Amino acid sequence: MNGMIGHFLTDTGLVRSHNEDSGGIYTNDHHQILAIVADGMGGHRAGDVASRIAVSFLHNKWKENDLITSPEQAEKWLEEGIKKANQKIFQHAVENEDCKGMGTTIVAAIFGEDFATVAHVGDSRCYLSNSYGFSQVTEDHSLVNELVRSGQITPEDAEHHPRKNVLLKALGTEEKIEVDINTIGWEPGNYLMLCSDGLSNKVSDEELHQNVIESDTLEDAASQLITLANERGGEDNITLALIHYEESLKEGES
Repeated sequence: MNGMIGHFLTDTGLVRSHNEDSGGIYTNDHHQILAIVADGMGGHRAGDVASRIAVSFLHNKWKENDLITSPEQAEKWLEEGIKKANQKIFQHAVENEDCKGMGTTIVAAIFGEDFATVAHVGDSRCYLSNSYGFSQVTEDHSLVNELVRSGQITPEDAEHHPRKNVLLKALGTEEKIEVDINTIGWEPGNYLMLCSDGLSNKVSDEELHQNVIESDTLEDAASQLITLANERGGEDNITLALIHYEESLKEGES
């Protein structure tokens, strides 16, 4: 029988005094998986508040969720959930002066038998490894990505752009938010990775892919990637969630 396994890992990094990233891998009563990574920012140490509100709201909503059998259901669930989380963060910032201006990125995925539905706001990313290779599923909602898309700078320029961290949108900073949602094919043998920019800013796509497919376990892959990001400065919090759709054992294998 095919099964899905996951591993979540977060690290403060070497420079920040606290971790503003949140996330996790959560299973509902129907053994379906929801994975989330959120990277908080703003306010007086309020980034961790924003990311925690988003993750805990979606986690609690997932616990009570009915079986999701189609991409349409998954897309509706993620859109409604993330928009409600946005309202909760925005309201908390309005009511608490020390949280004014806080927000968070979010990338979340729901896994069906033959599809994965991915939603995001901000620059936390989702990558897919399948028989075609390794590809980025999400499109950063960032200033530099918009400059690349419009042809004003090259992808190489974007790597070292002084305004690399400027987001065009995030959860909780405005009362209403548009969520990008994408459903992709999901088959045995595939891997999905969600991560904050503390990882993707430090480790190339090739290195991400190599560590995921060559490591003995998801735990090994995650810890090796965090070590790599820290070896290269570790200026930011580093978070990733890895999901593997395991292939069934053939007859005679053990």
